[in-house]
Amino acid sequence: MKKNQQRAGWGPTSQQPQQHYLVEPRHLAGGGDVRYVTEFLRASGWKDKSKSGGPAVFDSPDKSVRIGYDPYIQPGGWTISGRQTATQEAWHATLGRQVPVEILAGVTDALTRPKTAHAPNVWEPLQEQDWDTERGQHVTARSPDGDAFVRFHQSAPGQAHWWAGARNEHGRVWEAVFTPTTPMHLVQAFSTALADPEPVMRPLGHVPPSQRVRTTSVSVLPSELSAWQQARITAARAATWAGKAFATNKVRPQGPGARPYAKAGRTR
Repeated sequence: MKKNQQRAGWGPTSQQPQQHYLVEPRHLAGGGDVRYVTEFLRASGWKDKSKSGGPAVFDSPDKSVRIGYDPYIQPGGWTISGRQTATQEAWHATLGRQVPVEILAGVTDALTRPKTAHAPNVWEPLQEQDWDTERGQHVTARSPDGDAFVRFHQSAPGQAHWWAGARNEHGRVWEAVFTPTTPMHLVQAFSTALADPEPVMRPLGHVPPSQRVRTTSVSVLPSELSAWQQARITAARAATWAGKAFATNKVRPQGPGARPYAKAGRTR
């Protein structure tokens, strides 16, 4: 992946229909194409600090968060680190290579948007999708198929973390760990994406070999695939532009001759 490369989608250009599969449950669908995450970050104004032949590294526009993906080490995977600010303690998250990019994007997409005012609730999206919740020393939610979980792990007073994972008949597929200082709206964004019942798409040859995975074969034109990819990138650019425009208007000084803003409900 070339640094700063811009493209209208990243699929192939041939117009021959290609075999893809809709895979469910999504927590067992495999990692997927990392560009689903990285292209969105780039379109959202994040700085690509990756070096050729090395891991992918992206910094947020204000340099408060760094996202990395390293497939060259074992077990490898994603790291997300937030530095300490005036209103936020330092935090860290690690997610394995086989965390589906659509689930990871729940967190990384949320990092590109302003935080909402409502109080986050990590368990609510899981309960809405009929995940079972167990309360004991730890609080654990399990998916209806029993193959995925989210847990608030309290090992000792003052020592806790958010822990999630998925397994199939071959064993543990992936794990994700968030430090207790991770902003709660990001952990909720993760649980929302994890609990989403919509299947995810994988190309031929990229469906994990598991009997617990259900697939639906679909024929997709590369132009369709590129259009879907481009729509996601375009949405990121539009949101970034709107955020910058709002911030500019909010702080724009008004000189002595400037007209005041029109009051709500009045026509200028």
